[in-house]
Amino acid sequence: MTLFSDHYTSMMQHETKSATEWMAFEDQTQLGTYNKWPIPLVKAAGAMVEDVEGNQYLDLYGGHCVAFLGHNHPEVVKAIKAQADDLLFYSNAVYAPVRARASARLARLAPEGMNTVFFVNSGAEANEVAMKIARKATGRAHVVGVEGDFHGRTMGSLSTTWAKKYRDGYEKAFGPVSFAPFGDADAAVQVIRDASPAAVIVEPIQSMGGMRTADRSYFEALRLACDETGAMLIFDEVQTGVGRTGSFSYAQTIGVIPHMITMAKSLGGGVPVSALILNDEVAATVGPGEQGTTFGGGMLAMAAVDAALRVVEEEKLSERALLVWDALAEGCNERGLRYQGAGCLMGIDFGQPVAPIVAGLRGHHILTGGSANPNIMRLMPPAVVTREQVDQFFTALDAVLQQLEEVDA
Repeated sequence: MTLFSDHYTSMMQHETKSATEWMAFEDQTQLGTYNKWPIPLVKAAGAMVEDVEGNQYLDLYGGHCVAFLGHNHPEVVKAIKAQADDLLFYSNAVYAPVRARASARLARLAPEGMNTVFFVNSGAEANEVAMKIARKATGRAHVVGVEGDFHGRTMGSLSTTWAKKYRDGYEKAFGPVSFAPFGDADAAVQVIRDASPAAVIVEPIQSMGGMRTADRSYFEALRLACDETGAMLIFDEVQTGVGRTGSFSYAQTIGVIPHMITMAKSLGGGVPVSALILNDEVAATVGPGEQGTTFGGGMLAMAAVDAALRVVEEEKLSERALLVWDALAEGCNERGLRYQGAGCLMGIDFGQPVAPIVAGLRGHHILTGGSANPNIMRLMPPAVVTREQVDQFFTALDAVLQQLEEVDA
């Protein structure tokens, strides 16, 4: 204890320590559950982030799909500062104009007929609430997930997360769940009919799965099967929402509207917040006291949501997301690389393990990510990425691929 206290005092008094020293300091007290990149960050703006030693990185990973507006958007920062001066927090025991504004703006941007919002704190929590509402409304326990989906690590969300590595050791705590294949409409419909579930939850673009997508007809089939069996269709738009795919929600992009949509990641412009958006029929099934959260809908988060959504509209970020996609697609086409996704969500298939490529790009000060498919790199860039920055990415990528070829030769 004395050694730690001495080291703590030393670090606090000398904040110009090296990156290596800061990483070692953090590892002393953090639960060892993350494989972190070796870059302690302290500043950010737009598509760029900066570490403690002044090194700048082009962030095409987008803070793990959070920084759709760009890091530290000035309007979001301004709104947070103003709200902090007035009222940091009070729970849902009171009304709050800032919550009313954020809720109204979100409902207006949502698909038609989805006029009710419930704010919580994370994507996993929003998914939990959606499944809880479906179970209560239908009187059923069974939920159908989709192979390849990721919905979170809390118990209810984890039960519908596909990957074995996340589920191992927790299965005994799960409720009844079955999985439908992704993209195979006939097989998925049969699973739904057999289960007659409370809900079907699906990621319309499977991010961890490498930005896998399915035809519109697949989602139409899911909706029809849910209507046939009395189940509720939930779109997990934690990553696809808030304009990333060219529309505010991917449901609007493909023209298939579910009963509920969950959103998080980009919703607060960098502030932790999530939301469940419900259609009017489902909202009518929820009574007082059936759901609750202390921090969900807090004033600081609501100020961030209202500002972030205003920026998405005023700066036409959905349209800019499509321009980013076009620029990235052009570079991939020139190099014969296969890709999938939509808007500011792209998976690039290299046909070889991408871990060395991701590491090599980081050496060129460009941040990207891997996926559950070891051959697919994930890009989740801010919509403010410029054409010059896209060119910078491909120039660095060419250099990294050349270096790897030379090593293999």
